[in-house]
Amino acid sequence: MLKLIIFDFDGVIIDAEPLHLRAFQKVLAKMGIQLAREEYYDKYLALDDTNFFRAVLRDRGKAISNEVIEKLKTQKSAYYASIIRKGEITPFPGVIDFIENASQSYTLAIGSGALREEIEFILEKLGIRKKFKEIVSAEEVERCKPAPDTFIEVLNRVNRELQNPVYPNECLVIEDSIAGIKAAHSAGMKYLAVANSYPESRLKEADIVVNSLEGITPIYLEEFFSRK
Repeated sequence: MLKLIIFDFDGVIIDAEPLHLRAFQKVLAKMGIQLAREEYYDKYLALDDTNFFRAVLRDRGKAISNEVIEKLKTQKSAYYASIIRKGEITPFPGVIDFIENASQSYTLAIGSGALREEIEFILEKLGIRKKFKEIVSAEEVERCKPAPDTFIEVLNRVNRELQNPVYPNECLVIEDSIAGIKAAHSAGMKYLAVANSYPESRLKEADIVVNSLEGITPIYLEEFFSRK
């Protein structure tokens, strides 16, 4: 029985990946590093900022230190904050209605590699912050996806206030990335992939793949869970 839905944030609720890419590109350009859209989506999507910069610098043969990483993260966060505060926030089609409907039947949470400040700001701006019982962001876990830490931490927090705990097989993760599929499966949770960032052909390991959350209803989710 489905009890808890855990949403990724960027790439599922809002179309933020192009905005993150712009901010990353601006920071890296100062170092003489070019980052193509194709490379970002193929290699670095779903990494939090720390692991993104570590991976890019490693791949480019650049020196890596905690001090350098923190400086780059600060610059990127400033650029990204400037972008979203200008109003460049676009929720995916149908996602707000889906959240409104799902919140009437299930507990909702977010497990994301984005920063909490960014998540909170955008949810408030979209008017849906109160729909989510818990948020676990990049700063709150040691390992990012494809490790299962984010989703396990979400479940642990939700269960702290419940007399009857939710089990992993009663959770549905909604993600857009290949790393997210691996993280959800490692956590023992079912996975619905939305083909917002990757084509359906690259998301075959998911339990189910949809092109959009538009038109997806609680009845559809219950039928999906009953088949698995």
